Amino acid sequence: MLFGRSAEIAAIEDVIGRARGGAGAALVLRGEAGVGKTALLDLAASRGGDMRVLRTTGVEPESDLAFAALHQLLRPVVGLLDALPEPQRDAVRGVLGLGGGASGDRFLLAAGVLSLLAEAGAESGLVCVVDDFQWVDRASADALLFAARRLGPERIAMLLAVRADAPPVKGVPSLPVTGLPEPAATELLDATALRPAPGTWDTAAGAGGTIVPGVKRALVALTGGNPLALRETVRRLGPGQLAGREPLPDPLPGGTHLFGEQVAALPGDARLVALLASVEGDLGLVLRAAGRMGAGRDALHELEATGLARIEGTSVRFRHPLIRSAVHEAATPADRREAHRVLAGEADGDRRAWHLAAATLGQDEAVAAALAETAARARDRGGYGDAATALSRAAELTPDPATRAARLKDAAVAAWLGGRPGQAESLLAEAREHAGGDAVLGMELAQLRGRFELNSGSATEAVRILAAGDSLDMLADAAEAASYAGDIAAIVEIGRRAATHPEGFLRDVLTGIGLTLSAGHAQDQGEHTHEPAHPHGAAHALLRRALARTGELTDAAGFLWATAAASYLGEADLSAELAARAGRVARVSGMVGQLPVVLEFVATAERVAGRLAESQAVSEEGLELAREAGYSNTVAAHLANLAVLAALRGEEDECRRLAQEALAIALPHRVGLRAGVAAYALAMLDLGTGRFAAAHDRFAAIVTAGPGAGHPTVVWRSTPDRIEAAVGAGDLEAAGAALEAYERWSAHAATAESRALLARCRAQVTGGHEGFEEALRLHANPYEAARTALLLGERLRRAHRPGEARPHLRAALETFQRSGAHPWARRAHGELRAAGEGWTGQSGTDENSGPAPGPELDVLTPQELRIAGLVADGLSSKEIAAQLFLSPRTVEYHLYKIYPKLGIGTRTELARLVVLRKAPVTGQDML
Repeated sequence: MLFGRSAEIAAIEDVIGRARGGAGAALVLRGEAGVGKTALLDLAASRGGDMRVLRTTGVEPESDLAFAALHQLLRPVVGLLDALPEPQRDAVRGVLGLGGGASGDRFLLAAGVLSLLAEAGAESGLVCVVDDFQWVDRASADALLFAARRLGPERIAMLLAVRADAPPVKGVPSLPVTGLPEPAATELLDATALRPAPGTWDTAAGAGGTIVPGVKRALVALTGGNPLALRETVRRLGPGQLAGREPLPDPLPGGTHLFGEQVAALPGDARLVALLASVEGDLGLVLRAAGRMGAGRDALHELEATGLARIEGTSVRFRHPLIRSAVHEAATPADRREAHRVLAGEADGDRRAWHLAAATLGQDEAVAAALAETAARARDRGGYGDAATALSRAAELTPDPATRAARLKDAAVAAWLGGRPGQAESLLAEAREHAGGDAVLGMELAQLRGRFELNSGSATEAVRILAAGDSLDMLADAAEAASYAGDIAAIVEIGRRAATHPEGFLRDVLTGIGLTLSAGHAQDQGEHTHEPAHPHGAAHALLRRALARTGELTDAAGFLWATAAASYLGEADLSAELAARAGRVARVSGMVGQLPVVLEFVATAERVAGRLAESQAVSEEGLELAREAGYSNTVAAHLANLAVLAALRGEEDECRRLAQEALAIALPHRVGLRAGVAAYALAMLDLGTGRFAAAHDRFAAIVTAGPGAGHPTVVWRSTPDRIEAAVGAGDLEAAGAALEAYERWSAHAATAESRALLARCRAQVTGGHEGFEEALRLHANPYEAARTALLLGERLRRAHRPGEARPHLRAALETFQRSGAHPWARRAHGELRAAGEGWTGQSGTDENSGPAPGPELDVLTPQELRIAGLVADGLSSKEIAAQLFLSPRTVEYHLYKIYPKLGIGTRTELARLVVLRKAPVTGQDML
């Protein structure tokens, strides 16, 4: 029976009830040792009715064994693995030792764990209970938290219990479990007085007599109402103390001291078995080691008889973790090392390596090598956090300084890939201390340090570190850092250095980009402006030659460099297409640790292509993954893109909030690319709402922003918007100057969309309407076509040709409504009314032009749109789940919602709607 826990029980029942109804939920129970978290978890496991229960407990001796907790938790449901998408199935099989390939991708593995839990709860729901989460190995903890944050429509209730002093469990609601209030604590004391002590049937051995009210109040006050402390303390008191005739101990025993006397009273052999069990939970290992040390099974039975420990299947478990701590503290360091030494002789694999490490005094290369092998096994299965711990300990045991530095370097990489950037940077700094004069190792460490800075630190510092290298890979990293910073001078210099390397794809891209920017930099030096110049023929030829090799590319990084090449040729549409290909490759190739970064460019590509809802979904996913990975600069990237999308939807407060959050990271970290995008969001907010002068000022500031605050690509891509703002503000001179710069940049652009944008810009500056009509004939991007149609309609109406204006304004309004670009829809609606048409739209719209969804895909959420797109690509639910890190059941759930929204019933019908949505717009379509 639980006393005084009505609030906690209600919260647990709410989580279980929501899960039973198809709204998965997770909850963390946080409290000090002995406060009753395990009792609440027991209650949760019993309150699910016919729901399946899966349970595991973190055990401190196993906290360094990668995937130990997942083994225990998932063992009962491994028969359901065949229902998972193949990549997820193989990843989970690999970590459970059931065969399958080791992908090394922790996100793929975590998605597989989520899918398996979803299958386990498919019939009647699932209650997943994890006790002592603070001792769950890192690999298991990462996978479980990934699942806990994405339960969505799964019928899963996940409850995690964690010590009060453990780090916060991010992204999961937490419920504090505190000591009992005095009335409930008094009830507990009364019940304890009538209950036998553990290991006995003697009621008198419980409290030893009646407890008087004054003693009850004192005990509650001194223990803080901690149930374990109350029970164990009462059992230690004599009748005189309980009756108030004798004073209570001062101080009361707490923590491990609650069990100190019981541990000390154990017979010698039972105490030895207890010591072995305190450092190893496997029953077979404990018994074999005890036999080697002269203790038999009788000693284990004696330990069980005291009630301090029990046998659970193939494990030895203490009644409470504080008992294990008390046993550990009671032993001498030499006794503990001897226990580990004997256990190592009976163990194999990872357990043997960790016991050897615990038994070793000083340094020992053989033991260090064994731990390094353990780390490699964990890393291959995606257990990067545990690999980092093993490599760090291996480095401590390594006698040779160079080998120690190399292991610390590997530990830093593992920590970074495990989403622990702070630990990674500390390990890397330690590696540098031991590197000595090894030039090769020193350069590897420098490259890692630069990469770490680029992901989570200062982009300009990353440039400084990485530019010290001469290899093409390191120059590429330096160029990437300089691009993030917006440092034109550095990009130009890196391109010049790359030119000395043999011809190849990466060399051509780096050199071509450097040459593209070099003329503009020569003009701008000393003026701190990012206005680009005409790329000369050599740059154009190099970038075209690089793009001709895209068919040879196999990795996402290569496609991202191709994206950059297309961008510097002025072909935003081709750049967006290549970024999307990079995202598809990254999702299926196990590009460990880099998916959140790749999604930066995928989200931008979707936005540039006018697929605003898809861009929103990608950025939301990327933001979540980046936060989990600890990539703060990537967090800024996704926040900035979301700010632009909020601006296009006219969500002013949301846009400003997201932009400020992005700038709060990007400006101090000198990430000019993302600071520029955030500034662009604020400019677009003003432009969309017709605040042309304010927008013009913001665009002008983007042009003049220096390294760390702006970027040439942002300047170029925003130029059509800047021209529109300048014309709207009446500054035709600024519009003309911007057009000249855009013409230089776009001189070698060959795609239809790039020529359409250029034609639109010329039409705005030169007058007339022929340029707009040319742009409409060329546009392949529906959103940009609508922008052009709006400008043409506005010009025709002002020229007193309303009949010609109306079809363009009507088509623009429909597109803006479908895209959710409400400010632009309001603007088109106002122009249409001024042209003499009272537009009501297909679903009706008022003069505020709020959301007016059309009959097709515009009614879907961003996530539903992504799933619909993948269905149109011919992917099965399992294949979609593998790409989006969802469970197949979640994909089916979304499809179940999509069909009635669209009034369809098959995948074929859905695919047809998606294809129609993606079909290029033509000038005739806008009329």
